[in-house]
Amino acid sequence: MNIYLTSGTPEFMNSLKEKHTKEKMVVLHGEGNTVLLHETTGKTVFSTPRKYEVLDSSGELNEQGYFVLNNIPVSDEGRPIFEHRFSNRARAIENEPGFIAIRVLRPIKADTYIILTEWTGPSSFEAWQTSQAYNKAHEKRGSDEGIDQRPNIFSSASYVTTYTTAKKSEDTQ
Repeated sequence: MNIYLTSGTPEFMNSLKEKHTKEKMVVLHGEGNTVLLHETTGKTVFSTPRKYEVLDSSGELNEQGYFVLNNIPVSDEGRPIFEHRFSNRARAIENEPGFIAIRVLRPIKADTYIILTEWTGPSSFEAWQTSQAYNKAHEKRGSDEGIDQRPNIFSSASYVTTYTTAKKSEDTQ
């Protein structure tokens, strides 16, 4: 499975999605930008996409959520360590209230992995961040055995981007 991302105006992203109704696409609206996500086992219809291989997934992406993309630049040397950590993740997130889906994305021609999660709304994501399950999933992160302590694993600082869909979420009903 692959995920392709492209950016543009909301109007163009919506029109592209409408042209390809048989494809699984979700329009994501962020602060100052709009992204069209295409999930497929085949090729994308985008002319210049950002390409990712799905390493791990749970749940089905839909068009009524709050999307959080944790963008993590990883050095070439760090890729095996990073991927091993996520292949052995606790899987606690799947049981959290408001959780819809997760995708762990390996970049094809870049260094930035994406941990994409979809929630029913911002409050569900915030509740996850303060939960015991979150603490358990991240408990070794800063310890001597944790991924943050490995030399040369990250090529730069990680960052988070958030998006909403045009449909209702738990915080707008």
